[in-house]
Amino acid sequence: MSLDPVFGGGTAERAFKIGRFLSKHGIECDILSVVTRLTHDHLKALSGVKIIKIKCLSERFYIPNFQIRDINAAVANADIIHLMNHWTIINALIYIAARKMGKPYVVCPAGALPITGRSKFVKRFYNHLIGKRIIADADAHIAISGNEIVQYENYGIGSSEITIIPNGIDPLDYNAPNVSNFRRKFGLGSHPFILFVGRLNRIKGPDLLLHAYAKLEQAYRKFHLVYAGPDGGMLSELINKVKKLKLEDRVHFTGYLGGIEKSSAYHAARLLVIPSRQEAMSIVALEAGVTGTPVLLTDRCGFDAVADIGGGMVVNATVAGIKRGLEYLLKEKTSDLTKWGQNLKRFTLDNYTWDVVIDSYIELFHLVVHRERK
Repeated sequence: MSLDPVFGGGTAERAFKIGRFLSKHGIECDILSVVTRLTHDHLKALSGVKIIKIKCLSERFYIPNFQIRDINAAVANADIIHLMNHWTIINALIYIAARKMGKPYVVCPAGALPITGRSKFVKRFYNHLIGKRIIADADAHIAISGNEIVQYENYGIGSSEITIIPNGIDPLDYNAPNVSNFRRKFGLGSHPFILFVGRLNRIKGPDLLLHAYAKLEQAYRKFHLVYAGPDGGMLSELINKVKKLKLEDRVHFTGYLGGIEKSSAYHAARLLVIPSRQEAMSIVALEAGVTGTPVLLTDRCGFDAVADIGGGMVVNATVAGIKRGLEYLLKEKTSDLTKWGQNLKRFTLDNYTWDVVIDSYIELFHLVVHRERK
């Protein structure tokens, strides 16, 4: 539904990278989307990919103009279709066209299957109308991490029918940082800091992190807290809370970061904190990994392997859990945290680069297409 690099979130990032690396591996790929807003650098990276833009009637709900001719042409041209996310009208339109033409398709909800949030009634209606059929009729089912399996099972999909293909990372996106410029621009001086990267909305848990940070003892007051990400509905609430707690001199809001600034933020941070209440698999954990930055994340992020390989710490998605993790990690020696970061970097480069991950996609696509033709 979106390729917007600022507000599109993890699904937009994943769709962008799938298209880019399929093209890099010699496979023709079209991306059909309702909202794009791709920068010049993004369009350059997708130079081998055809972008099909469907006009948007409402960006609040990603309601597309019903350009049936364009949709049918895109489906007719494809050997296989990949549906990203779940609660989208564009997926329903593509599904109808695919079934009509007998085209195989795979689904990757990316953690979107549970009925949560403010739109529970709308989601139940969507599932009743068409959503459950989209999942049930798919030729293959992709999960980003193991914690999605039970979500699929709630839709009647057995674990044997699910292929786990994790998120990936492109190391070249995080080269050439300029740490000194970053620190100067955002008034950080030489202070060590804790980093949050993501949209400032409830599901990402920035409020949990702020409350945990505010409860830290005097010994940790030298550490600043940096929020890097666009407003997802909580920015004013967080700013007001910072003022109430008298933390204005230690808590910083940078807004959305991309390119060199984003890379610089990771390289400069003491650690990354991912306080999410729910995620399929955190992309920012991989971004931290490829820059050698240790991670503190909740057990709702679908990436507990971080703790298993000594690259960070996994805690409960509560203020108390995050506070405990902060206290443990911030008292560690710089050399020890560096070692944790290097463990995570090796693990990320060995298992989660897009050059590695895309092979799983290509293998699955060939399997489905061959099975259909047979």
